[in-house]
Amino acid sequence: MYKSYYPKADEIQRDWVVVDAAGETLGRLTTKIAALLLGKHKPTFTPGVAMGDSVVVINAAHIVTTSTKMSDKFYHKHSGYPGGLKSVSLRDQLKNHPDRVIRTAVWGMLPHNKMGHHIIKRLKVYGGAEHPHSAQVDVYPQGQK
Repeated sequence: MYKSYYPKADEIQRDWVVVDAAGETLGRLTTKIAALLLGKHKPTFTPGVAMGDSVVVINAAHIVTTSTKMSDKFYHKHSGYPGGLKSVSLRDQLKNHPDRVIRTAVWGMLPHNKMGHHIIKRLKVYGGAEHPHSAQVDVYPQGQK
């Protein structure tokens, strides 16, 4: 009979991965980021265990989208009061807060529970090429920008 493998906390190895978002398509980029955060690229992946890497995304302001999403896609929030709906287009959101675009897209691909909240904290997004995590990032993994 086979037994299920459940990794212990000291067996989980977490790395730092830098992803360059310049020229990348929003959806394709965020699926890669979500897989890295969940740890699906590791051979010891176990659902329900937060064993992914920390991800630093640079150049978030330079992502591209397909079709007319820049003007047609909107981000909505509501204050809870009548007439309190605020909508921001993707173009304006990228200009003012490029980190929120990627964070929102990745959050939609993660589990919406305590584990998902724990995982999203390991995502760091920056609009430009500069980031303060250069001490943590030792090596750029193969296949990653």
